[in-house]
Amino acid sequence: MSLNDEQHDRRAVYVISVAAELAGVHPQTLRIYERKGLVLPARTGGGSRRYSAADIAALQRIQELTDDGLNLAGVKRVIELEAEVARLRHELAQVREAAAKAVAEAERQHRRDLVPVKQSVTIYRRPHKS
Repeated sequence: MSLNDEQHDRRAVYVISVAAELAGVHPQTLRIYERKGLVLPARTGGGSRRYSAADIAALQRIQELTDDGLNLAGVKRVIELEAEVARLRHELAQVREAAAKAVAEAERQHRRDLVPVKQSVTIYRRPHKS
């Protein structure tokens, strides 16, 4: 996902009635989710809620989990764990990339330090006695 796509996903444009319809829930359900800390919509200067595409995706995930039988406390924990897994995967990818760069640099350094065998071996011969 590009930065523009991510910014677009985070732009809060949907009013509560549209967000509820897109997520397939009642607007009051969105208020409950907000009180439980499951979703945090942006607010306008007048205090109206505004939901982003990312919020709608989160609401749909909440619905999937509740449809599977989880209560809201369980949903909150699953979402927290999913976020932690995503964060750890990102961190692991960064560590792997740094390790690969370090290995490549070490290999370059070792190649630089190696001297070709023909240049490093000197053969000494004893003179023949006649």
